[in-house]
Amino acid sequence: MKERQAVLAATAARYRKATKKEKRRILDELVELTSYSRSYATFVLRHHGQRVRLTKQTVLVADARQQSKRERQRYYDEQVVALLVKLWRIMDCICGKRLAPVLPQLVERLERFGEISPTAETRAKLLQISAATIDRLLAKERARASLKARSRTRPGTLLKQQVPIRTFAEWDELRPGFVEIDLVAHDGGVAAGEYLYTLCVTDVCTGWTEAEAIKNKAQVWTFEALCKVQQRLPFALLGIDSDNGAEFINAHLINYCQQQQLTFTRSRPYRKNDNCYVEQKNYSVIRRAVGYQRLAGEGAQAHLNELYATLRLYTNYCQPSMKLKEKQRIGSRVQKRYDMAQTPYQRLLACAEALSEEQQQALREEEAQQNPAALQRRISSLEQRLLRQAAAAARAGRAVPTAAAVRESAAASQASSGR
Repeated sequence: MKERQAVLAATAARYRKATKKEKRRILDELVELTSYSRSYATFVLRHHGQRVRLTKQTVLVADARQQSKRERQRYYDEQVVALLVKLWRIMDCICGKRLAPVLPQLVERLERFGEISPTAETRAKLLQISAATIDRLLAKERARASLKARSRTRPGTLLKQQVPIRTFAEWDELRPGFVEIDLVAHDGGVAAGEYLYTLCVTDVCTGWTEAEAIKNKAQVWTFEALCKVQQRLPFALLGIDSDNGAEFINAHLINYCQQQQLTFTRSRPYRKNDNCYVEQKNYSVIRRAVGYQRLAGEGAQAHLNELYATLRLYTNYCQPSMKLKEKQRIGSRVQKRYDMAQTPYQRLLACAEALSEEQQQALREEEAQQNPAALQRRISSLEQRLLRQAAAAARAGRAVPTAAAVRESAAASQASSGR
């Protein structure tokens, strides 16, 4: 484009001074060089460099190399963008492909709870906005810092030979009840001492997610938390898939699964993608709400479980997610296709054969009571309280043990074992 404009600027002055025969020859050369149509080339040559006197002191010179921007009136005005940003923050800053399908239900629900009161024009524009336009309008709001995850998983015992391996490719469950489980460490970057863990449970079919805080990763607390989660699930538990940690691969859990006739499988060592469903929720649900600070003690555990009680309602009833339908490799690129974004509640109701009429009615009644804006405010309040508690514990020196304290504790332990 720049080369064409340079040729045009150099030819225009010669074209205006040339005779009729010379103009024909110059025009033929320009069309051959630039591939312009003959009528367009004639137009730009005739007008480029043309001088128009506006006033005695001002002369306007036409320049074909300069292109004017098309001025178009903005359709989505500030009122629409402001309301869209508010809804986006209420929905925990999800992408446009997840936000667009739930906008009609979200706007209707927030209007019913008195959280928003848009005008008819603003409401109409908001409900017809596309996913790509949502991402474009929210581009400036999307700056987020990323943090690296930390793993605290240790290998299990020889009992893992009794637990069959199941990979991501084999997960093709069409009914709810088959879950992946994992532990998230709240160590603050220091593995010494005792600190809290979170048991995260995710259903493969619906994406329904539950979380429970435990004081450490001992088998007894992990199993107790799993039983609590099982009681809260709105569907029957049919199978469990875990990593190779000793907190899961133990005789107690294996015997329990055999007694309850639950399928118990495990992932391959060092292959996190085998547990991709729960690994995704470890960040999008647990880490986004709790962060990476160190949490320890019964007080922090109680506050964390209070946060999870509200977070389960917000995640399962208000947060839509997309599921991968197919993946195809085309040359060096992998093309992925996803279904329409739905909440775990909507996916669960779609599996009507797995729920009784009483269970479906209970889910509908609980969903009708949820106000996404109120849940988001409650979650933010609990997050701030948990953060203040962790900061106060760190200042008091109780949260993170010092290296000297760790050495003294290890020496005392060795001395007691020697006696």
